[in-house]
Amino acid sequence: MKIGNLDLGNKPILLAPMEDVTDSPFRTICRRKGASIVYTEFISSEAIIRDNDQAMHKMDFTEEQRPFGVQIFGGREEAMEGAAKIAESNDPDVVDINFGCPVYKIVKKGAGCACLKDMDLMKSMAGSVVDAVENKPVTVKTRLGWDDRTIRIQEAALMLQDLGIKALTVHARTRCQKYKGDARWEWLKKLKNTKGLEIPIIGNGDVTSPEDAKRMFDETGVDGIMIGRGAIGNPWIFERSRHYIETGELLPEPTVEDRIDLCIEQLRRSVKHHGERYGVIIMKKHYGQYLKGVHNSRHLRADIMKESEMQPIIDLMLRFKNEKMFATAS
Repeated sequence: MKIGNLDLGNKPILLAPMEDVTDSPFRTICRRKGASIVYTEFISSEAIIRDNDQAMHKMDFTEEQRPFGVQIFGGREEAMEGAAKIAESNDPDVVDINFGCPVYKIVKKGAGCACLKDMDLMKSMAGSVVDAVENKPVTVKTRLGWDDRTIRIQEAALMLQDLGIKALTVHARTRCQKYKGDARWEWLKKLKNTKGLEIPIIGNGDVTSPEDAKRMFDETGVDGIMIGRGAIGNPWIFERSRHYIETGELLPEPTVEDRIDLCIEQLRRSVKHHGERYGVIIMKKHYGQYLKGVHNSRHLRADIMKESEMQPIIDLMLRFKNEKMFATAS
């Protein structure tokens, strides 16, 4: 699958942009674990054009994260145009537009899913970004529609293709669904079968296992898949899904030791990147998933959440790991 001149190989598996999740430390780990491309958290175009420190920090990346994409959002055409130019100057591999965030505070500003109610707005916004970005492919991530009565994703895809968008990721839910109910993969199949549509289609929604990844490819025919929540605390999903798709063999689940070691690595990277206070805070989104299904980990999770410094958290996790290893050896 190619996004412009960027070749991601056959049936790529992408890491979805997620607020307060896909920071630089997590992106580094997911790339190492097999993600075909990783993206920033979505970044406000208004914050970018004002040179906001937090916004610029979100765009920081290392070469080991490539291929790497910056995702921007906004409700004002001039701000999106300016932000796109600044994003491109940061030298990502892709500039992505968020037309899919369902959160009210984003939508009320005319950003995210708001464009699903106004195709003319989507057209002008996407066109401005494409015109502003000179040397990088521009892509879009969106949803099926605002609600069941406004599913116009096939029309939107053709329009975006004509504007010069190089790939389209679709979360197979409407805005009104938010993250509830089942993702409607049948629409991904309809989209792939749209006459005249040639740009790659990337499916998103309800891929939480290697079996899900293979089934989405098999049932819908999408060119790539994007994994979001299924990767939190579980970066192994990329290499395990790739192996299953290619061989039909399921690799073993990561061991308790694997989980704790990688969690500690991410915590160390997080503190180094963000500073101790925020580095510890942002990791709280990950602990529960790293320890999901681990026997007797409930008290460990509770104790970790009380801590505000890195070393006590590492000490707690290493103690738990050693106790598990000792119990297994006995």
